[in-house]
Amino acid sequence: MGDLPELRKKIDVIDDKLLALLNKRAQVVLKVGQLKKKENLDLHYPLREREILHRLEQKNKGPFSNEIIRAIFREIISASLSLEGQLKVAFLGPRATFSHLACLQKYGGAAQMVPVGHIKDVFLEVEQGRAEYGVVPIENSTDGTITNTLDMFVDSGLKITGEIFLEIHNHLISAASKIEHLEKVYSHPQPIMQCQRWIEKHLSHAQVIEVESTARAAEICLNDPAAGAIASDLAAKLYGLKLLASRIEDNAHNTTRFLIIARKPISKTGKDKTSILFSIKDKTGALYRILQPFAEKKINLTKIESRPSKRKPWEYFFYLDIEGHQEDEKVRKALSALQDNCIFFKILGSYPIGN
Repeated sequence: MGDLPELRKKIDVIDDKLLALLNKRAQVVLKVGQLKKKENLDLHYPLREREILHRLEQKNKGPFSNEIIRAIFREIISASLSLEGQLKVAFLGPRATFSHLACLQKYGGAAQMVPVGHIKDVFLEVEQGRAEYGVVPIENSTDGTITNTLDMFVDSGLKITGEIFLEIHNHLISAASKIEHLEKVYSHPQPIMQCQRWIEKHLSHAQVIEVESTARAAEICLNDPAAGAIASDLAAKLYGLKLLASRIEDNAHNTTRFLIIARKPISKTGKDKTSILFSIKDKTGALYRILQPFAEKKINLTKIESRPSKRKPWEYFFYLDIEGHQEDEKVRKALSALQDNCIFFKILGSYPIGN
C-alpha cells in the first residue's frame, strides 16, 4: 500500500479545510443577500458571476483544466444563490432534454428548473415573472436555426442576456442489455437526423420512431424492454436505463447554441454580441445597402437569417448577430444607419459572448 494511507489523511485534512471555507463563503453570501434585499437589488447578477469565473481561470495553474474549474465553481455559485433565494429558470422540457442540460451547465443544480411544453411557454414564464430567466435553443451546428425561437422575438419584449454553447452527445439507451434486442428506437427528429449514418449501420433491424422529445423517448423505454431511445446521458441516469452506445452522433463537433432571455437588459462587459431583428422594403440592392455600414465600420457579422414575417406575403424579417455592444460608438452608428432604412427594427439585446 506504500504511502496511500498517509496521502488519504492529507486529502481528509484538505477536505476539512475546504468544507470550512465553503461555509465561511456562505456566511458572506448571506450578508450580501441581506444587503440586496435592503437595497431592493436583483437576486442574480450575471456579470458578477462572469467576473468570478474569469478571475479564477486567470489564476488557475492546474492540474485542473479551466473547464473543470468553471464547473466546480458554477455549482458553488448556484448553491450560494440558493441561500439568498432560489433562482427560477424556465426551459423547454421535460427534464433530461438538452435544454435541461444547458440550464444545468449555466446555472448549476441548485437553481429551480421550470420545464414547460413549448418555446412560447418559456417566454411566457419569464414575461409573467414566474421565472427570472428562460433558456431557448436558437441554432444547431448540424441542423441550423430553430425558427420557432426566432419567431417569438417579433412580438416579445424580453431581452437576450446571454448565450450557452452545449456540445450535443447522443447516446443509445434502453432497458435492454443488447442492441440486437431492440425492435423500436424512439427520439426527437433532430437527434435522429444527427445520428443518421450510425442508425443505418447499427439499427437497420429496428423501426425508428419520432416523438416530441428525447426525454419522452426515454420514458417509453421504461415500459417496453424491446425499445431504445436516442437521448442524453442525463436521461439514462434519471430513468435508470442502460447505456448501450455512447456518442453516436455523425458529427463529433455537434453543438447547440441556446439564448438566455430575461425582462431586464444586461450591462456592457467589453466582450459582447448584439442581436437585432429588422425588415426592409423589397427592392434591388436593399440588403446590400443595409449591411454596408457594418462593413465600413469593420463590425463582424456572426449570423444572418431570414424568416417570413407572416404578416404580408413575401415580406421577411432578418435576424442579425454582430460582435460588439449596442453602446459601443461604432456599433451605435451602424445600428442608427440601419434603422433609418428599415420598416421594422428591434434590438433584441447586447450580451456577453458565450464560450
